[in-house]
Amino acid sequence: MRAAVLGANDGIVSTTSLIVGVASAGASREAVLTAGVAGLVAGAMSMAAGEYVSVSSQADVERADLDLERREHQADIDYERRELAAIYMKRGLEAPLAERVAEQLMEHDALGAHARDELGISDALRARPIQAALTSALTFSLGAAVPLPAVMLSAMPALPYTASATALIFLAVLGATAARAGGANMLRGSFRVIVWGAIAMLATGAVGKLFDTYAY
Repeated sequence: MRAAVLGANDGIVSTTSLIVGVASAGASREAVLTAGVAGLVAGAMSMAAGEYVSVSSQADVERADLDLERREHQADIDYERRELAAIYMKRGLEAPLAERVAEQLMEHDALGAHARDELGISDALRARPIQAALTSALTFSLGAAVPLPAVMLSAMPALPYTASATALIFLAVLGATAARAGGANMLRGSFRVIVWGAIAMLATGAVGKLFDTYAY
C-alpha cells in the first residue's frame, strides 16, 4: 500500500511538474509530450530501482536477524523459551499461562514464534523487493500518465493550467482514497497532497517562465 500510494503520487506530481515547466518555457506540444513520456519512463525505472534497493536492504536485515535467532536456539533453547514467555508476560499474561503458551508455540514452530513475537517478522509483513519494485513502477506509470491526455488535447496557451488542474483533481482523489484505506480523515489526506502538488507545479512553472523570458 505504501509503495502504491507513493508511486502514484510521485508519478502525478513529478511528471505534471515537468510538463508544466517545459510548457511554460514556450516549448512545442511535441517537445512537452516527449518530456512527459520521458519523465514517465525514467521515473518508473528510478522508483523501481530505489524501492528494490531499499526493500532488499530490509530483507537482508530480516535474514540476518533470523540467522542469529536460529543460532541462539541451537545454543540455549531453554533460555529462548524463557525469553518468549517474558514477552508474553509483558503483554499481560500471567507467568504460568505465558510459560505454557511459549512452550506450545515453540513445540509447533520455535523460530517462527520468535520471529513473530520477538523480531516482529511475519509472512504477511516480510520484505518483498521484487513485488515492491514492480508495484512502485506500475503505480508511478499510472500516475505519470494522468497529465498526458491534457498535453495532447489542450490548447497550447492553456496547457500548463489544464495539466495542473487535471493532476490536482487526481491527487485529491488519491489522497482521499489513501486516507480512507488507512482510516484517516479524507479531507486532510486530500489537502496535503493538493498543497504539495501545487507547490511543485508552481515552482517548475516559475523555472519555465524564467527560461522563456531569457529566450527572447
